[in-house]
Amino acid sequence: MAKTLILLFFGCLILSVPVAFTMGLAGLVAIYVDGSLNPLIAAQRMFAGIDSFPLMAVPFFILTSELMTACGLTTALLRFANALVGHLRGGLGHVNILVSIMFAGISGSALADAAGPSAIVMRMMREAGYEKNYAGALSAATATIGPIIPPSILAVIFAISTKGVTVAGLFLAGIVPGLLLGASLAVANHIVSTRNGYRGRDTRASFSELRSAGFAALPALVMPGIILGGILFGIFTPTEAGAVASAYALFLGAVLRAFTLRGLYDAFARAAIVTSSVFLIIAMASIFAWLLTYLQIPQALAQTITQMSDNKLVILFILAGFALVCGLFIDTLPALIVLTPILGPIAYSAGIDPLQFGMMLVLNLTIGMVTPPIGPVLFVIATVGQLRIEALSRAIIPLLLAELIVLLLVITIPGISTFVPNFFGFAN
Repeated sequence: MAKTLILLFFGCLILSVPVAFTMGLAGLVAIYVDGSLNPLIAAQRMFAGIDSFPLMAVPFFILTSELMTACGLTTALLRFANALVGHLRGGLGHVNILVSIMFAGISGSALADAAGPSAIVMRMMREAGYEKNYAGALSAATATIGPIIPPSILAVIFAISTKGVTVAGLFLAGIVPGLLLGASLAVANHIVSTRNGYRGRDTRASFSELRSAGFAALPALVMPGIILGGILFGIFTPTEAGAVASAYALFLGAVLRAFTLRGLYDAFARAAIVTSSVFLIIAMASIFAWLLTYLQIPQALAQTITQMSDNKLVILFILAGFALVCGLFIDTLPALIVLTPILGPIAYSAGIDPLQFGMMLVLNLTIGMVTPPIGPVLFVIATVGQLRIEALSRAIIPLLLAELIVLLLVITIPGISTFVPNFFGFAN
């Protein structure tokens, strides 16, 4: 049964079968081949995988992102970021990074960022004389900040896939790593811009321009405060926070008179399509993950790793390396659902803090979104920017190195992930 499951899984991946159907097909065929399990288990595991109250936060956060974009607040964030850092060396590159940090507090999705503000700044960078592949690479790299800074869709998925971690705790755990990710990309952008002579805007923004841009962006900037503040003060749960965020976005669009009936319909339709694809992946991955556990593959892997070393840091490096390799070939969301129940028990039995492990895994797999051969964010940017994926993959190498440095810090310094949650009383 185990051979059938694994061989079918990798065979379908090689044949470019969509990963959701790959996991579902591999699981269903393995159950039929084994013969000792009732095939109805597949349907039961599918529904059990999506039957979760915390998971309801995902469609709300996706809808919020679409509504805020429909309001035109993405443009307001761009103006504000340009007023703040546009005058620096490689100014538009820094604008790209800063607007991704701000947009992350709304979307929680790398693909939403890549298709939205990052794509807009990429076009601005190219028009300003930046090399087109570097502009695309930076836009792809900055999009990875989205799933780290709260609210993070991947954090919600991880929290419901393991024990001992709350959605709120993992939201807070992503604040420092997300900011470090932005800082590392800013340093890399400065180095590349200095080497290639990319300049910023000629003058600093005046106080009046900064005030005007900040006021226009304020409705979007308070969104993360509403979400995190409500959770921390016990006003609502993370799932309810998603609903509140969606209601706030609707209210904002009505006040600003930014919605048309067509625009509103399109926003809800896009959110429904994205949500459907996410939940399909979760349902199919639930079959696959349950079968791995049933076949005791996590236990066998745990025994192998503990035989290598009993040092907590060494084990975390081994798990990180394993996840990094998986992230090269498996899309982020299914990889997270499958790897969490496999690697989590190994980490916890070694004494690794669940928040540190969760942030390591989420960051690790997020980096996989901009690494070939899968790299969904790379393909989005290549499509939007009409770029060759090979050239884009070469241009992103120095930015990937900057992100890997942050991953190394998260692995070696637990406090990066645990300090903020511990401070607010979300220790595990």
